[in-house]
Amino acid sequence: MSVFAVIITLVVVVFFGAVVDFEQKLEARHDAHTTAQEAARAGAGHIDLDHAYGHGRFVVGRQAAQRAAEQYLRAGGHAGSVTPVGTRSIRVRVTVTRPALFLPLIGISTLRADAVAVADLTYGVEGPSQP
Repeated sequence: MSVFAVIITLVVVVFFGAVVDFEQKLEARHDAHTTAQEAARAGAGHIDLDHAYGHGRFVVGRQAAQRAAEQYLRAGGHAGSVTPVGTRSIRVRVTVTRPALFLPLIGISTLRADAVAVADLTYGVEGPSQP
């Protein structure tokens, strides 16, 4: 009877550990999505002023947008990449890793979540008509 109790206890502990680590994975995924979205927004807010004043159109300043998004990622301690997409968007890819609490017993020590977000520059006013 004691062997059966040990086996059942082991199964319950493994199941409980899997549930706890699955929750860690969900948190990592949520953090990755949130970070990617916020970094993309931070980058998309940087307008190319020369283009806006010269042509009357608002476009994302590529270098400033990329630096701002990368700075946001660094400040949060996240790994990722930033790429401008067209003239009005920026794409951010983020990877978040968390240590597994119970799964190292079966050889899984880290939980990884990846996310991608694209932010578009929203504008409300076009400049005067250009001849």
